[in-house]
Amino acid sequence: MEKLLEMAKKVSDQAEVYSQESSSNSVSFENAKLHDIESEFSAGIALRIIKDGKLGFAYTRNLNSREELISHAIHSLKGKVAADFQLPSYQKLPTVDTYDKRIDEISSTRLVEECSRINANWKEKTKAEIASASWTYTDEMRLINSKGIDYSNKSSGYGTYGGLGFPGGASGIRRSINNKSFVPFSESSSDEMIKLFNIGEKIVQPKSGKMKVIFMPGSLYTLTWRFTTGTNAQSIYEKTSPIAGKIGQHIFSDKLTIFTDPLNDNFNSATAFDEEGVPTSKLILVENGVLKSFYYDLYYAQKLGVKSTGHGYKANYAGKPSPRPAHLTFLPGNVTFAEMIKMIDRGIILEGAMGAHSGNIPNGDYSVGVNPGLYVENGEIIGRVKDSMIAGNSYETMKNVIAVENKPHNIGSRMPAVLFDDVSFSGK
Repeated sequence: MEKLLEMAKKVSDQAEVYSQESSSNSVSFENAKLHDIESEFSAGIALRIIKDGKLGFAYTRNLNSREELISHAIHSLKGKVAADFQLPSYQKLPTVDTYDKRIDEISSTRLVEECSRINANWKEKTKAEIASASWTYTDEMRLINSKGIDYSNKSSGYGTYGGLGFPGGASGIRRSINNKSFVPFSESSSDEMIKLFNIGEKIVQPKSGKMKVIFMPGSLYTLTWRFTTGTNAQSIYEKTSPIAGKIGQHIFSDKLTIFTDPLNDNFNSATAFDEEGVPTSKLILVENGVLKSFYYDLYYAQKLGVKSTGHGYKANYAGKPSPRPAHLTFLPGNVTFAEMIKMIDRGIILEGAMGAHSGNIPNGDYSVGVNPGLYVENGEIIGRVKDSMIAGNSYETMKNVIAVENKPHNIGSRMPAVLFDDVSFSGK
């Protein structure tokens, strides 16, 4: 990497080299039977150069020729992508604990045993179509640039997914966990899934209208997708965000505080720098309902005349950095999920949302299939609704918060369940 950087510096004003190596092991079960065991490894190097205010980019899986990679980056300058920003210089960064060496001790056999354990419990206590998976991964990346940066990060991860499918469809009760190393799928989560599935075998058809809705952690992205689009620097620059110019204003219920926290190494994927070498820090986006900040990478920060907030991330080594709300977190509330259900006179628990991509996302609109939803009446779950939808505007919905669950669930983002009022429900 060092030699590639030195060569790139000679033909550019600024240069950056990024490398990544990832490996994973996974097992999957269908109908409570082992379906697949898979191991994967990927590696690559990306080169980014800036010359005369223009951006060049190239990547490769195998660095057989440094000259060829540099030539491709130089050739891409002809695209005349403006790059007036400066790459960051070296800074001393805080240490974050991102890697648990015990991850290497978790064999495929151990993954199979964990899935078999939870499958056996579900098979005994439900009539569900059972699916599950378990996996481990390690990821190593290094970033060096012409401003003296030489940062590296090694992270580990373990995850388990479980789904109890209702017969005859794609609907089901699903949960997943993510950690730095092995953590057993908890009995409480398993018992909750069993209870919800068994109640959900009964089909009910409530009347259409406004009602209370609990967005579970796995369906809350329906709303956060719209919000993180609105707080994205690209949306601010392109003037497509409905909350541009509203810093300091109440946009949500005062029960909501939303932030990104990449330095919190209690969770996996913590990092002290983004994938452009900008130091990271906790960034509050909304505090007690008040809009506090947008998030930026280097490119859009320069366009908007501000500093990057350390949110320049790649999809993988072959991608260019862009603003991404990595490590999104909701501040937990003070009620349990069970207490939340008791607060509902008439409403649904949105376990899954189908078609979350539909509607005018930049404007915050959503219209999603309830897949599945559990109907609640007078604080008790009655059964499962089918062939129904909910719709609204995320900015309006997130003003009407009744309660926030007292714990976040690490599903990539860190989400609690949230109970909202006055959501439009449409049944048969």
